[in-house]
Amino acid sequence: MTENQQVRGSYWLETAPAGGHDPLTEDIQADVAVIGAGIAGLCTARELARAGRSVALLEAGRLAGGVTGHTTAKVTALHSLIYGKLRRTRGSEGARLYARSQSEAIEHTAAVIEELGIECEWERRSAFTYVRDPARADEVRAEAEAAREAGLPASFVTETGLPFPVAGAVEVTGQAQFHPRKYLLALADDLLAHGGTIHEHTVVTGLEEGSPCRLSTADGATVTARDVVVATHYPVFDRALLFTRLSPRRELVVAGPIPADQDPGGMFITPEENTRSVRTAPLADDPGRRLLVVTGEHFTPGTADTRAGFDRLRAWARTHFPGVELTHAWATQDNDPTDTVPLVGPLHPGARHVHVATGFAGWGMSGGMMAGLLLTTQITGGECEWSALYDPRRVLPALREAPDFLKHQAQVAKHFVGDRLHPSPPVEALPPGEGAVVRAEDGRLAVYRDDDGTLHAVSARCTHMGCLVAFNAAERAWECPCHGSRFGTDGTVLQGPATRPLERRKI
Repeated sequence: MTENQQVRGSYWLETAPAGGHDPLTEDIQADVAVIGAGIAGLCTARELARAGRSVALLEAGRLAGGVTGHTTAKVTALHSLIYGKLRRTRGSEGARLYARSQSEAIEHTAAVIEELGIECEWERRSAFTYVRDPARADEVRAEAEAAREAGLPASFVTETGLPFPVAGAVEVTGQAQFHPRKYLLALADDLLAHGGTIHEHTVVTGLEEGSPCRLSTADGATVTARDVVVATHYPVFDRALLFTRLSPRRELVVAGPIPADQDPGGMFITPEENTRSVRTAPLADDPGRRLLVVTGEHFTPGTADTRAGFDRLRAWARTHFPGVELTHAWATQDNDPTDTVPLVGPLHPGARHVHVATGFAGWGMSGGMMAGLLLTTQITGGECEWSALYDPRRVLPALREAPDFLKHQAQVAKHFVGDRLHPSPPVEALPPGEGAVVRAEDGRLAVYRDDDGTLHAVSARCTHMGCLVAFNAAERAWECPCHGSRFGTDGTVLQGPATRPLERRKI
């Protein structure tokens, strides 16, 4: 058994267990139906309930148990190297609106925490984007200037609390970090207190737009609502073709306690070394130590040796934080929009009552908080200064960044065609705990051998758009490299946009 299979999974899920909410088994009505109970969905649902709307929150799995339960939980408006690009593609005003919208969402969250008395380990810290390569120092210096021009308290520094030298870094003061699940469970309680309802293990499979809209679930229930918000991380409805503008990215996380005096004292990220992100969190039962959280090794789902990636990430953590005992390991998934900015607003050009929040590019904490405020303003008939910036119907920004769009489509086409040309390994040679896609008379099969030696076969065609899945050995899951759907070894859906399981087959 490999090391990452011996350690525990998400620290956030382990340290904030929650009571369950019943699945939806009967038809209901609400002013607003919100699909997805991650940070974007919960923030939106809670804000709408506070605004006097009746809200039904529908979650396919567990409350705050998907992407939000596996984040690193940095709450910052400094999103790696984004402001220089925004200034080029959206102008100085677009960069200013982006910084302001993210910053206001963070301050709103701080106010909510104080108002509700939420114990969620909220800590104010500086955020840093750093490089170690001297050749990139000017790039970071320019980013600091762009972030400062956008209105952030940003500066270029060459000294940080990291246990190694840097060539340069952007520092933005007054940012924050927290325990995401503790915060969201408190939001869920507040939603219920204001008349909202929550239904876990409720898979939404159909949407009928109209006045009102109607949602159908896998168990046959119907939700009738004036407005619908799709906050499923990756939209589960394809009518807007947003899958052409989103590129899925998976990252690995390792965590473990270190002495408090080794805490670097901030939140750090670098685009180098296939991304390295560092923060710490308090350990309530051990004030002399803090939890080190290291993220990196990003890859397109279904395309990497994840066990080797975990090994590299552990080695990096142990090199720079000697003596760390890595007790947890998990992975997270993000969607990068091809034109840089998240997609928050009407689902498609003809939409009147269906809204979406997606494409947060790894910055879903501040992005999800911002989406909750923006969508609530739009649904309740208000005006927001940055609606156009995040509008999913935008055209000109997408045209300006067309090379990224075309690159994404080329990668999807490569997987759709090229993966079907790969040779088929012999099933007999498949060791326990491994999986492979093999040829069969009726198409490709995804075959997994469990620890007892029993083979399990499902169709290898992703039920979203038909790409072939690939096996993630570290997490023992089937993953689609085209749009990021993930499935268990028995074919059950772990992550969308797919809503239907892989069909079980005989072998």
